[in-house]
Amino acid sequence: MSRYLEKSVLELHELLKNKVISPKDLVEEAFLRIEENKDYNAYITLNKEEALKEALALEEIEFEEDNLLFGLPIAVKDNIITKDLRTTCASHILDNFIPIYNATVIEKLKASHMIIIGKTNMDEFAMGSSSRTSYFGAPKNAWDNTKITGGSSGGSATTIALRDVPFALGSDTGGSIRQPASYTGITGMKPTYGRVSRYGLVAFASSLDQIGPMTKNVYENALLLNVLVGRDNKDLTSAHKETEDFTRYIGTDVKNIKIAVPNYFMSDIVEEEIRHKIMEVLDELKEEGATIDFVDIKYLENAVTLYQIIAMGEASSNLARFDGIRYGHAKENPKNMDELYYETREEGFGEEVKRRIMVGSYLLSGENAKEYYTKALSIRDDMRKAFLETFEKYDFVLGPTTTTTAYALSDPMDDPTKSFMDDVLVIPVNMAGLPGLNIPVGFDQNHMPIGLHIIGRPFDEAKMYGLASFIEKKKNLNLNPKGEENND
Repeated sequence: MSRYLEKSVLELHELLKNKVISPKDLVEEAFLRIEENKDYNAYITLNKEEALKEALALEEIEFEEDNLLFGLPIAVKDNIITKDLRTTCASHILDNFIPIYNATVIEKLKASHMIIIGKTNMDEFAMGSSSRTSYFGAPKNAWDNTKITGGSSGGSATTIALRDVPFALGSDTGGSIRQPASYTGITGMKPTYGRVSRYGLVAFASSLDQIGPMTKNVYENALLLNVLVGRDNKDLTSAHKETEDFTRYIGTDVKNIKIAVPNYFMSDIVEEEIRHKIMEVLDELKEEGATIDFVDIKYLENAVTLYQIIAMGEASSNLARFDGIRYGHAKENPKNMDELYYETREEGFGEEVKRRIMVGSYLLSGENAKEYYTKALSIRDDMRKAFLETFEKYDFVLGPTTTTTAYALSDPMDDPTKSFMDDVLVIPVNMAGLPGLNIPVGFDQNHMPIGLHIIGRPFDEAKMYGLASFIEKKKNLNLNPKGEENND
């Protein structure tokens, strides 16, 4: 099997431009790799016939020299709507759902002549932090197939780490891009809320959800974000922002930048080995002229509680549409409407989804809505203000992405708060609507990746990529789990 997909996007672009390879070659290699790595369970649905057809069609049109993404394969998380391609949200209730339209981000990928390879595995309706709630079974970590990938964008993370494809889309409600990116040693960006259209993203918690890019390095992540962003009249929460080049700060230095490190992010909730690796990065930045200060940011310790209230409340409302009448799984031969609703949802939803719907329904019932949900929104606004006050003095907020490295798939799932605590360091970004970026910065003693979390001002993704690229170059890690030993 050829190994073109282990090359950089720039190298692939030159090979395509000079007709050394064709889009069809890359598509065929992607499917060979996916078959070779099928035991990692990264995909729910493959798009092989259509992908090959699109690849051949691209060979008949003029090559776009200015489009670095032309003819390149991409994987899409299975909660993003794809016309005529099954979209399940990793749930039994949607395992026969074929959409009749594309999400806005899918239209943007097609306009850039990228080729969708398939739909990736995930936590059911994006509810979880290990991808083990998937109806189709959990994806496995590329570095150790006995460990979790993280979630909910676990399949997207695994397929990038395995080098099946150079690009993938994930979605992030409370860390679901950045946390699995950390566990699998890849780059994952949760853009500013509103930066990327949510039209066609199956809603979990509408005030928190964002689609974002997952790639093997920083530059390629910025390239993909370039084509995802933009105002969308189909999504009233999408931001009125002009198009920009997110790669423009890549290659700059870190002299005179000011970095805040929340004390909470470096407390005993984080394993010592991870804290040591983050301190190593901070010391390197300081040597290069950056200012590092440890600070307190209010309400960080409340983020998980706020997330539980807001996300579960919004989930209970959003998932009310799955009733067995309009689309998806339905109870066969129900005696009455009550049985149709009850049995459809009982059969169709997994335990974690049902638990969150029930808790969310309680939180939004009667006076509870005012006592819990409305109050949580108010505190969330205070958290955002606390971050913005910090950004009046500092350019970035840094810390670890996760409190541990990836743990065993066999670890029990009977603790209902564990999935939230897995995301304790990344949830605040969603609460505040800020951009957050994970980049790998090393490995633990078991050779599992450790991630650094970069938080920026609203719509400051380009500068975040600049800092991330500097750190990436400084660390110079080998992040191919099937390649040579890393140099850390």
